[in-house]
Amino acid sequence: MTLRLRAALAALTLSAVNTSLHAQAPAAPAALPDPAATSVDALGWMRGFPPPPDKQITFENPAGNAFPRNRWTFSHVREVVPTANVWRGSGAASPLPAATGVTPEQIEGIRFKSLSGEDSTVAQMIANTYTDGILVLHRGQVVYEKYFGALTPERPHLAMSVTKSFVGTLAAILADEGKLDPAAPVTKYVPELKDSAYGDATVRQVMDMTIGVRYSENYADPQAEIWDYSRAGGFIPRAPGYSGPKTFYEFLALQKKEGAHDEAFGYKTINAEVLAWILRRASNQSLAELLSEKIWRRIGAEQDAYFMVDSIGTESGGGGLNTTLRDLARFGETLRNGGRAPNGQQVFSKAVVDDIRRGGDPAKFAKAGYGLLPGWSYRNMWWVSNNAHGAYMARGIHGQSIYVDPAAQMVIVRYAAHPVAANAGNDPLTLPGFAAVADALMKRP
Repeated sequence: MTLRLRAALAALTLSAVNTSLHAQAPAAPAALPDPAATSVDALGWMRGFPPPPDKQITFENPAGNAFPRNRWTFSHVREVVPTANVWRGSGAASPLPAATGVTPEQIEGIRFKSLSGEDSTVAQMIANTYTDGILVLHRGQVVYEKYFGALTPERPHLAMSVTKSFVGTLAAILADEGKLDPAAPVTKYVPELKDSAYGDATVRQVMDMTIGVRYSENYADPQAEIWDYSRAGGFIPRAPGYSGPKTFYEFLALQKKEGAHDEAFGYKTINAEVLAWILRRASNQSLAELLSEKIWRRIGAEQDAYFMVDSIGTESGGGGLNTTLRDLARFGETLRNGGRAPNGQQVFSKAVVDDIRRGGDPAKFAKAGYGLLPGWSYRNMWWVSNNAHGAYMARGIHGQSIYVDPAAQMVIVRYAAHPVAANAGNDPLTLPGFAAVADALMKRP
């Protein structure tokens, strides 16, 4: 790739993320890089022993997480930063049987109109949203599964903010078990936050992201708090002489209030980090241990998962989880079946799923201005569509998603490395595409 093309791609990436992580613009940028020309195979990232210097991806180079390098990095996080393991347990993996009577070509040929009115097929959606892997379950059977680029069935991929939905589910589980009180003040569990934005907030307000806190995730603003968060967590290099917070805990205690709590939904990653801190205190376990005990061992995961961690081993509850696509599907199927895993084990109470599905207050959600998500709401760190099918999602930047459609008995999980960080780059294709697959599968005998 020429230096000119690299510069153009870098400029595109910066302009594409000139919003918060999940802010919804009317449409994705008009011109995007060619998916095939920017694939890992085409560009040869980290190939060779050793790879050529211009093909190496390292932590010290901040471009390592930028498109198109992220098409390699998202499937190789453990080789770049420190991590904490999430044990799958010693039992057998839950079955994911292949469906009969449905071919990949039939799924790929499903047609729909994008949110901008353009004709598309599922195959085009997959390619044009820079998909690393996608798996579709219908009635617990695999009707479609494909991998691209650096991702393979056994390799974990960075889940980004899908992580938050795991953290929210764990909170709902502990609440159902009587080990966490959502109505309690945050300071009941984390008194260290008494002088922060969270000093007068409740656990429920954190779970539903109705917190008034001064925090920006505008990647185009070098002064945005997202960069302070990233430096504290060790996700980006620190400048010589750096004297700011060096852990998530230190960073969270410094956050200041802005606006009132419980008036409007406001998507902010630090809310998930606060909730993760609360969970550690309520359970007396690390986040990795808690996820392993409450979910990962019970769903019959095929592979261990892992979290990115800060300098003292604190897991990132806001976006640091890495899982295989197949295990992500097992988790989604567990939710679809009211807390029962594909292996038949009741992992958590149906009441946990019911609480997620009821959603939050659509009026509070509407104040956040998500133009592509009319009528949606947010509950327990899940995005709830409130549509006729009762669909709900876990969503992460660059195209990570779990899409559960109860009416269609369908789960779609997808990992991707879209050059546009915000979901506005994916939603115009993926949301109607997922709905079209659901409609088609509902006609299956």
